[in-house]
Amino acid sequence: MTLTHSSADSARGRPRGTSRQSRAGLAFVAGYTLLLIAFGVLPTCYAIYFAFTDAGGTFTGFSNFVTTAQDFRFVDSLSHVALYLVFWLLSLVVFVVVLALLLHRLSAGPVSQALRFLYYIPGALAGAASVLVWLFMLDPTVSPVSSLLGTLGFHTFGEVIAPGNLALLFTIIAFWTGAGGWIVVMYGALNNIPKDVMEAARIDGANGWQTAWRVQIPMLRKWIVYMVILAFAGGAQLFVEPQLLSLASTGVAGRDYSLNQLTYDFAFQMNNINGAAAVSVELLVVSLSVAGVFVARSGFFDAD
Repeated sequence: MTLTHSSADSARGRPRGTSRQSRAGLAFVAGYTLLLIAFGVLPTCYAIYFAFTDAGGTFTGFSNFVTTAQDFRFVDSLSHVALYLVFWLLSLVVFVVVLALLLHRLSAGPVSQALRFLYYIPGALAGAASVLVWLFMLDPTVSPVSSLLGTLGFHTFGEVIAPGNLALLFTIIAFWTGAGGWIVVMYGALNNIPKDVMEAARIDGANGWQTAWRVQIPMLRKWIVYMVILAFAGGAQLFVEPQLLSLASTGVAGRDYSLNQLTYDFAFQMNNINGAAAVSVELLVVSLSVAGVFVARSGFFDAD
């Protein structure tokens, strides 16, 4: 009897605002869930169906995967993307963390606010627009930094965009457009480190380098893992940069530089939707596998 009354009193004493907030939260989650199903889950299932069937809908097993893997362009496209991912992820982890630490040390003055604003500006440009900006910057005949390019030994646009330089160029473009947001995220994570932890490090005699290496960076581990997972997934889908470069140049990058370009070529040039779906599923499996390894090894969901 007492338990019944206690439950009733608890229900009557629950603030109305809490239930209203719960309903609002469920509404937002429901909207996201519907969009995720409509534009994420269903297209993925559709692609998986195409990957294991032929044009007539007959189940073919792994035939489409074997066919695409044996294509003479597949290995080259895979190696291009792999090299780009190495450059992209290394530069992202190193420079984003370093710049966030520097920004955090300047947090007391207006310089920090100005830098945070400047970091965001390149990200306001769409991928295609940023590529066009960089095509202008990298052409020694019109670039405002042509003297610097000449000093580095680049005197023509063709020398700048030589095949051996493409992975590094795409990394620079990606970092310029995408690193700013991550720098601000890391800066926010640094601000969330308990002040008593930082104070304890100072009392123990740790200098700035020791504090960053032994305290701040370890406490950024989960944020760094989160950044790497999303950056890997985005980088594996490299498409806009080489596609526009192949149109702007005389096919230096080629229409099959990346796996996504190869997928596009399978679908719209060779009319092989099933092969394109197979490559897409391969990219999905690789991205999910890498994410799973990072999450499992890093203790991403472990309580601090």
